[in-house]
Amino acid sequence: MNLFNHILSAIDNPAQQASSGQLSNILSTVGDLSTNVNADPSTVQGLMSIVGKYVRPALQQKREVEGEQQAQAFINQFSGINPNNQAVELLLGSPQIQQLVQEAQQRTGLNASLIQNMLPTLVPLVLNLLQTGATTNDSQGSNTVLNAFLDADGDGDIDIADAMKMAGNYLG
Repeated sequence: MNLFNHILSAIDNPAQQASSGQLSNILSTVGDLSTNVNADPSTVQGLMSIVGKYVRPALQQKREVEGEQQAQAFINQFSGINPNNQAVELLLGSPQIQQLVQEAQQRTGLNASLIQNMLPTLVPLVLNLLQTGATTNDSQGSNTVLNAFLDADGDGDIDIADAMKMAGNYLG
């Protein structure tokens, strides 16, 4: 099951936080960011996939060291649609940020400083997408979207851009 199917399943499950509105807000923010930086939305979605590639091992490590509840607490605290430098700094170290920016520049053709400036928005957006699988306050269980994201096959192919495209089709 791909990431978007897990998100759809979460939308259909009243015990999980996902909603069409949450997806719409994420897509709208990507659209606004694309307009602000004069980039194609698919380029920004691709950039989100690259960010996801670096967020995955950071969250995996957080889950292994601090536990599943702490990883979810981090997502709950830092997910959103507003820029948050602290989310980037606490999740990714300086070497990872530099690697991410370099890879993103090579793959998207965007300016490195532009990518660096977009990270405080993109990291919370990726976390927001992962938060869709969190359980509501009154139910027990783990975040199925986060688990699918972290337990993926490790081939380096983060399907966030695909999930964003499918979300656009789903909402459109």
